[in-house]
Amino acid sequence: MFIQTEQTPNPATLKFIPGEVVLDSGTMFFESKDAASISPLAEVLFDVEGVSAVFLGSDFITVENNGADWNVLKPSILGIIMEHYTAGLPIVTGEAKVEVADDDADPEIVAQIMELLDTRVRPAVARDGGDITYHGFKDGVVYLRMQGACSGCPSSTATLKHGIQNLLKHYIPEVESVEPIE
Repeated sequence: MFIQTEQTPNPATLKFIPGEVVLDSGTMFFESKDAASISPLAEVLFDVEGVSAVFLGSDFITVENNGADWNVLKPSILGIIMEHYTAGLPIVTGEAKVEVADDDADPEIVAQIMELLDTRVRPAVARDGGDITYHGFKDGVVYLRMQGACSGCPSSTATLKHGIQNLLKHYIPEVESVEPIE
């Protein structure tokens, strides 16, 4: 098994590409070992000193460190991923809690927002090792959460304000701004 690595725009994250399916659908973002209890792989990655978050995508794993040296962390992470796949262990053993946006927004506008996010935004963000999730639309403001390499990335504010906000405002006149949530 050959696992490729790619740098991301966020210097605190590294993208690992195992050449195998990671998740059949959706994404998962874990910010602690406790939260990762439904993913045996993510849970073991948190045992590496310095790992602060794990993001699972369709065909990649993004790992965030808390300032540790990637030259020290990378071999351990590569070994864990390789052992996990070689042993045939499951990536996920349970279901993540799905946060449902609790808003009274017009369902047609929400559907338009979701369509643009799914077709235009999420594929681009996934190339950088992250994801973006919808969390509401109220009074002209779309609330989104950056995950994976995009969470805490120095350029994430510019991505939200100049890229995503402009795209949504162009296609959906009811959108006035985009705000991040933590």
